[in-house]
Amino acid sequence: MDVLTLLGQLLNTTLVFSTALIFASLGGIFSERSGVVNIGLEGLMMFGAFAAAVGGYYAQEAGMGELAPWVGVLSAMAVGIIGSLIHAVASITFKADQTISGTVINFLAAGSTLYMVKLLFEGSGETPLLDGFSKFAIPGLSKIPIIGEGIFNSYPTTYLAIVLVIIVYLVLFKTPFGLRLRAVGEHPSAADTLGVNVNRMRYIGVMMSGMLAGIGGATITLTTTGTFAHNTISGQGFIAIAAMIFGKWNPLGAFGAAVFFGFSQAIRNYVQLFEWSKNIPQEFIYMIPYVLTIIVLVSTVGRSSAPKALGQAYDPSKR
Repeated sequence: MDVLTLLGQLLNTTLVFSTALIFASLGGIFSERSGVVNIGLEGLMMFGAFAAAVGGYYAQEAGMGELAPWVGVLSAMAVGIIGSLIHAVASITFKADQTISGTVINFLAAGSTLYMVKLLFEGSGETPLLDGFSKFAIPGLSKIPIIGEGIFNSYPTTYLAIVLVIIVYLVLFKTPFGLRLRAVGEHPSAADTLGVNVNRMRYIGVMMSGMLAGIGGATITLTTTGTFAHNTISGQGFIAIAAMIFGKWNPLGAFGAAVFFGFSQAIRNYVQLFEWSKNIPQEFIYMIPYVLTIIVLVSTVGRSSAPKALGQAYDPSKR
């Protein structure tokens, strides 16, 4: 394998691993820009991965062919929104501790999805294998050295994620809706005084996080694993939170951070191709992305500026 081909494949694998993180981190931005902490991204991704596997499988069994993965994506979006509503009701309406509420989402997703898999598939620990998305090469562009193979020969979800980064950036920073969402995360009292419904905006932010995190989980099921099991997500939601923080709650920054973490997972696979890596225990190689996540989080302490009202329940009577 020549160097150019290897670099192209490494870039392509990086984007494969980055895609789920991009979706989930964008979802986290919507929630936390509105002032609601959402450490439940892990659980929401789990809900999405489960829904995509089940929805895609039954659509495939119904003979829907190439449309089946898209049914899986829609199922993941719906279940992600439903899961996020639990967090929204608890933390916004009932003003529960947002960190505890997010943790509950993670535990609920871990237990309920495994239970449903066993219930639906006769005690099996994972869903049946399904035909997910296939890579689509963009004519002409896919022939460009390195980036052609790396970027323009990807899964549909990867193209969607890249486009969505730009859309989310424009929505947050160039539209009245984005201004209102950011306002309730910075100065909810001032936003309320100007007629912005703080709770409604926060509900929208949390539900958007559920929808996008659900797509992130679906991406893993429909492009990487082809099935759902208890370890399908394996901390990807927490890495997405790290990408969001490292990217300073900005879609463009989160995209760069997600690609960095995706690269750390991709390089883990390619390291094993070299002879010298055989002397390194596999456990250490698989630790690479998680160790890098910890290092990045530690390095950003005191440098990242979160929305000022993040984690604070809004009480109109105290404005």
